[in-house]
Amino acid sequence: MPIFVPIIMHKLFVLTFPLILASGCLNRVQVGPVSFPVNQPRPMPKSSFFELSATDINGELVKLERYKGQKVMVVNTASECGFTPQYKQLQELYETYKDKGFVVLGFPSNDFGDQEPGSETEIASFCQKNYGVTFPLMSKVHTKGPEQHAVYQWLADQQQNGVMDTEVKWNFHKYLIDQDGRLNMSLESAVDPSDQRVIDWIEAK
Repeated sequence: MPIFVPIIMHKLFVLTFPLILASGCLNRVQVGPVSFPVNQPRPMPKSSFFELSATDINGELVKLERYKGQKVMVVNTASECGFTPQYKQLQELYETYKDKGFVVLGFPSNDFGDQEPGSETEIASFCQKNYGVTFPLMSKVHTKGPEQHAVYQWLADQQQNGVMDTEVKWNFHKYLIDQDGRLNMSLESAVDPSDQRVIDWIEAK
């Protein structure tokens, strides 16, 4: 085989390997841009968010209709993630607006990177000890796959929420639901809970 063939193959490998590696990392984390519907009339969903229910971190059934009339942020949380410090911002956001018609609902999930391996008791203790969390936490759920929780089925499926199809790609994906139970916004993991768009939405600017 001519000597220039392996030289060319080596050069191609050197050029393409970083791209392959970068692509793999992006596919694993996927915490890219914000996605949210444009300002246009939104039809009422086939079912309201407030018709759903979930089990809280203490094992009690919670009918989400108890939050009707409030704006809601739903976020899938994890205790061993690079985004875990967002718990602090989530708690601050909740404390600032909890008396102004806003609530954060945390849904612990082990779907991404096995970064929420603990039991509900361990999760509750971790959140209280490290971040002083007082906003409602639910039991661990699946945000995707065949065991996807009903709340996340609604959030992910335009046929149910009436607005858009979405996909949770990593821990600390945030959904904003208005006081009428309609999905308003989907924010990926890298977006801070205190992002100005969130503040403007809560304050209805």
